[in-house]
Amino acid sequence: MNLFFILLSKISPLYINIIIGYILTKYLKVRRDYVAFILIYILGPIVIFFATLSISINLQLLFLPIFVFVFGSTIAFYILNKYKNEWNDASVNTLAFTCGTGNTGYFGIPLAMILLSPENANMFIFATLASLLYENTTGFFVTAKGSFTARQSIIKIIKLPLLYAFISGLSLNILGVGMPEFVIPYFEAIKWIFGILGMMMLGMGMKGFNLEEDMDTKYMKIAYFFKFIFWPGAILLIIFVDKSFFGLLNKDIYDVLFLFSIVPLAGNTITLAVLLNAKPQKASFTVLLSNFISIIYIPVMLLLYGGL
Repeated sequence: MNLFFILLSKISPLYINIIIGYILTKYLKVRRDYVAFILIYILGPIVIFFATLSISINLQLLFLPIFVFVFGSTIAFYILNKYKNEWNDASVNTLAFTCGTGNTGYFGIPLAMILLSPENANMFIFATLASLLYENTTGFFVTAKGSFTARQSIIKIIKLPLLYAFISGLSLNILGVGMPEFVIPYFEAIKWIFGILGMMMLGMGMKGFNLEEDMDTKYMKIAYFFKFIFWPGAILLIIFVDKSFFGLLNKDIYDVLFLFSIVPLAGNTITLAVLLNAKPQKASFTVLLSNFISIIYIPVMLLLYGGL
């Protein structure tokens, strides 16, 4: 019960940002596509560049982003192929995107800072780089295919500055170039702005929502099955197999992986849906509801896991 109230008090400002985002778009006519552009093309690359530059990379840590990227990409392409004939619009594209990732940045990082040690929280943040890479490569591709051809989708991916920010940060890190001390406060401020605007996008995506048209129960059942059941189930199976037979990973990696698997649906589902005009209202409602479900779901899953 204490964990529930701790989580509620810590994440309540995130939900306030959702409400503010809706008000800004609904009543003050703020253009949500402008905010989406800023997140994807300006703030996102800055965050991932400095995060990649500032971490200490070793072989054990590399498992986290590689696994997250491959696992999420596999799910996304499976969903896209299996359900491609279920809808006549771009719904399957946003569904494929959201099933392959989670709200690891806007929601997950604060959660990791609450529940994990500082060292393990840094490991979690490192793993979120894979989510951002997934969202802007595989995720962008499967989402864009609802509005563009495969060739056009690949061209749009190549134009994403986040890819070059990641490559630049990783290259400088390998070369031993550190982050200047005077830049760190600026980077911390950018992370907060990125998180606040990201949560506002959940509310902004609700503009124009029609309950009859945009509350798609089939869409929601598939998304929630993969996010709330398949993801943690698969991670627990991997932990069990490694513990029983291989012993390649340690408990810290287990804890980070499990926390990664129980965050709600990704807020960037709405960001990309808005940019690509791929049913943002339907995606927004599904993602928003998953965040409210997580208030109860996350503490229950942590208790079942045995605590971190």
